[in-house]
Amino acid sequence: MPEPLESASQPESVALAHVDVESVSAETVRMHQSSAETVSSDTAEMTVSTAGMVKARNLSAQRSMIGGVEAESAEIAQSVVGGVRAALVNAQGSIGAVAGETVTLEGARVGVTAANEVRGGKVESVVLLAGRVEGEVHTVVDTRGAVIAGLVGGLFAGLILLVGRIAFRRD
Repeated sequence: MPEPLESASQPESVALAHVDVESVSAETVRMHQSSAETVSSDTAEMTVSTAGMVKARNLSAQRSMIGGVEAESAEIAQSVVGGVRAALVNAQGSIGAVAGETVTLEGARVGVTAANEVRGGKVESVVLLAGRVEGEVHTVVDTRGAVIAGLVGGLFAGLILLVGRIAFRRD
């Protein structure tokens, strides 16, 4: 998880509105209709904003686009995110991959979901790896399916290699 920020070398609070910055670091970062390549903070709040990477203890994003998130807690609403790694995730929107202890998804589309516990309603996930699932979650490949696909794929690849060795064996 993100390491504590050094408060002596950074401002307590930064508010960005209608600006583009390369990097922003503060105890609290609030962004409205702004963009940043990197955001580092204890608390990050984004509304209609974009960021390449966000490292924060607590993230709140609404109608935003983020490349990657590393946080202890992430609240994401109506946003598009490439990847999220957080202990606690609550999300709506589209996410490429999410990994966490407890993941709650409502009306979300996710490529890969990996968590100890997944809760949700109207969730679509291509791959779901979870210890416990509660709610309406639709997957293409769940944990059991991923294990079976891996075993069958490995067996099939092994058979092809064996047949190839036999067929092209030189005496």
